[in-house]
Amino acid sequence: MEPWLVSTLILAAYMLLTLVLGWVAGRQLEVDIEDFFLYGRKAGFLVLYLAVVATYHSAFAFLGAPAYFYRHGLGFLDAGCWTLLVGILTIVYAPRIHQLGRAFRCLTPADLFAAYFRHPAVRPVIALLCMAFSVFYIQVQSMGLGYILTSISGGRIPFPLAVGILLGVAAVYVMTGGLRAVYWTDVLQGVWMYAAVWLGAGYILFTQFDSIPAFWREVAAKSPAHLTLPGPENFFTYPMWFSFLIIFSMGVFLQPHIFIRFYTARNSRMLRKMGATTPLYLTSLYIPICFVGLAGVVLVDRLATPPASADMIFPALLTEFAPVWLTGLVLAGAAAASMSTMDAILHVNSLVFTQDIYQHYISPGRSNAHYIAVGRAVIFVLLVISFFLSIYEPKFLVHLVALSSSGALLLWPGVQEILYPGSLGLGPRSLLAGIAAGLAVLLIALFWGLTPLGFHAGIWATAVNFAVAAVAARVLGDRRSVHIRAFRDALRAET
Repeated sequence: MEPWLVSTLILAAYMLLTLVLGWVAGRQLEVDIEDFFLYGRKAGFLVLYLAVVATYHSAFAFLGAPAYFYRHGLGFLDAGCWTLLVGILTIVYAPRIHQLGRAFRCLTPADLFAAYFRHPAVRPVIALLCMAFSVFYIQVQSMGLGYILTSISGGRIPFPLAVGILLGVAAVYVMTGGLRAVYWTDVLQGVWMYAAVWLGAGYILFTQFDSIPAFWREVAAKSPAHLTLPGPENFFTYPMWFSFLIIFSMGVFLQPHIFIRFYTARNSRMLRKMGATTPLYLTSLYIPICFVGLAGVVLVDRLATPPASADMIFPALLTEFAPVWLTGLVLAGAAAASMSTMDAILHVNSLVFTQDIYQHYISPGRSNAHYIAVGRAVIFVLLVISFFLSIYEPKFLVHLVALSSSGALLLWPGVQEILYPGSLGLGPRSLLAGIAAGLAVLLIALFWGLTPLGFHAGIWATAVNFAVAAVAARVLGDRRSVHIRAFRDALRAET
């Protein structure tokens, strides 16, 4: 049997396993919106833990992160800092999101904003913002899946077909089993991807280098700039390092597919434990990824076929130096990383459209079965959109994640005001003014490629958002329209 076929069959077996899990989850599904979209708000610690960490690490971790270490060096160890910060954010914010979500029966981020600010424009603005910027995250995952299957088949499966196959698998099990299927497959994917990245990195490191000290010596000899800031391409300046720290911690934390995870927890105490332990998984995953990216710096000249892009350095190293069965197992882990985020984004966008747009403005008062059917139809539409988005290939997957997370950061002032009621003194008009100003700055900076003082556009957009919202709150005086007391009372009730 040809080597590429062995690796492809291993990946196919993994895909089949996820479909079986989705089918089993679907058999337990109740005709209930909360059960389909929020796992009945009864996710236990282990399931939720693996669902969150698997969703957090995506094609970004398996393909984009090695590419950044390969191109920019140790500056990308910034990842170790922002993943630690995610644990702190989970402890500080997640239990409050859970408590308020349960108290006000929220399904989406827009539900929570609408319950607090009580203004007709708030729900559609937040819903459209969530959907618009998560599209870029969908693009990252669909492209990652295409890269993986094309690479593992030695180019025999064309990129568009590869994307279509793997997107179809993810869409089928999400449509079949809802969030239960997403969580069950995420448990498998979370374990598989973690083991796979350590296994693949360890094999490359210990078969191609005499020792770990020898590895560092070879990297230093080949490109000493990879071991210092700002790196060989002068990318990781201190302002950009800080920008990545904020964008990839708070920005990803506020992504809707992460946000609603906290609604589904069995209780809020569990989320504090999760915040204390998630950095163990998230941070430690970047250790082998760092080795892979820097190994690529040394080994790229030995590759029979150089990678078509930096995002393909990990698959290229595996294809050249690892046995086919190992390549199949590791790239199945890469597919797991992509699918564990893709399924979450497909699911949450289906939920946001169904709950915040369709149910409120298009067809209110219909049955649960009707809304679940609409949610499944939306997943199919998103599948088609994802496919066509994947045809456009940007320079780096990491850039798309930064853009998506910069959009999510526009929610930050509102989230702070809601979770700590009255802390910023915002009302609905000041909230919307801040979002509008921040969005304008983000789009202008991205369009013109502006990074004033070296900071990413997302940081400037966030700063302007906070500043305009604070000034507008003082000028407009619309704080009286929010419901501070009810939210404070809900937060006092421990769940």
